[in-house]
Amino acid sequence: MKRTINILLAVCVVSLLFGCKDTSESSNNKDEPEIPKTETEAKAEEGGMRSVHLSEMKFNSLGIKVDTLTTKALSGIVEANGQLEVPPQYEATVTAILGGNISSIKVIEGDEVKKGQTLAYLSHPDLTRIQSDYINAYSRMQFLEKDFERQKRLYEAEVASGKSFQQTQSDFQSVKGEVLAYESQLRQLNLNPSRVSNGDLYEYIPVVSPIAGYIEKVVVQMGQYVEPQTSMFLVVDNEHVHADLMVFEKDIYKVKVGQKMSFTLESVPGINLTGEIYSVGKQFEQNPKAIHIHAEIDNKVNYLIPGMYIKGRIHTGEEAVPALPEEAVIEEEGKPYIFTAQKLQEKDKTGWELIPAEVRTGITENGWVEIKFLEPLPEGTLVAYDNAYYLVSEMQKSQNSHGH
Repeated sequence: MKRTINILLAVCVVSLLFGCKDTSESSNNKDEPEIPKTETEAKAEEGGMRSVHLSEMKFNSLGIKVDTLTTKALSGIVEANGQLEVPPQYEATVTAILGGNISSIKVIEGDEVKKGQTLAYLSHPDLTRIQSDYINAYSRMQFLEKDFERQKRLYEAEVASGKSFQQTQSDFQSVKGEVLAYESQLRQLNLNPSRVSNGDLYEYIPVVSPIAGYIEKVVVQMGQYVEPQTSMFLVVDNEHVHADLMVFEKDIYKVKVGQKMSFTLESVPGINLTGEIYSVGKQFEQNPKAIHIHAEIDNKVNYLIPGMYIKGRIHTGEEAVPALPEEAVIEEEGKPYIFTAQKLQEKDKTGWELIPAEVRTGITENGWVEIKFLEPLPEGTLVAYDNAYYLVSEMQKSQNSHGH
């Protein structure tokens, strides 16, 4: 009986000791002020995202920048790839109008040429015949012109019949048309009709450049026979090179004439060039389904060559939006977060409390990211402008320690 009473007394003492301890802890927790959290912050902690407490010394050593959220003018960006091109009026395929053998070539690839400059000479027996036929027609025209003038005077003096005058006039007009046709043909061959009519015949047909530019390709050889319309030279005017980009269907509505763009060259790393859109295509390419947009290049450099592969960024418009540097945003489990900051000044809890807040991101440009909140932050709320990766790391350490 005495032993039973002693055991009961021991149990009561232990119960009293634990009861006092719980009351003391409850009293301490009750005195500790609770930091208000936004709905987003509360949801984050419910889902396993906890706030991070840093001492003043740790906070300062990391150099974490905190401030109220700022707005920044960011441009929407459409990314598009393509290549450098020149408009069709500034590139030419040089052909031979009359078939012949190549007797000489005057240029090589890379040479700069002027409009009308001779690139090669052709020879062909038909060249002599054309010039001879022209001389005969020109001589007949001169004779008939004088006969026409004589018949006209006689007809006006009522000495000659009207029939004779009309016949002479018809013959003269017919030969005159024949001469004009020969002269047109000679000019197409780049021959001077006046020189031929004076008896100074050409032995070779000059092949000339129709535009100023650079010889991109020579596709013939000495002695080769070329048929009419055979491609002989390719000439390109690089002064008019522009950016030709492909914009996919989902982004077409964002792109307009007059927008600025920038691009890099695949073959020249580290170079960033700019331009302005002057034409937007109206027809889809089917593979891939995209349209062509053309942009004039600012401050062209001499190494821009048609066919170079480029990566472009089209700036679709500026708008002042809430934004933070990229290093202030971290993605966890597919969701972007930033950190709000509160300075703690209680006796037993000082330093900084950094609380994760789930957000949505928008435009990204030059290291800044548009921030869209699930619900607005209270006025004056401080946010961290950097070190998001470190803060998440610290938060994960804290979660792991709580798990143990």
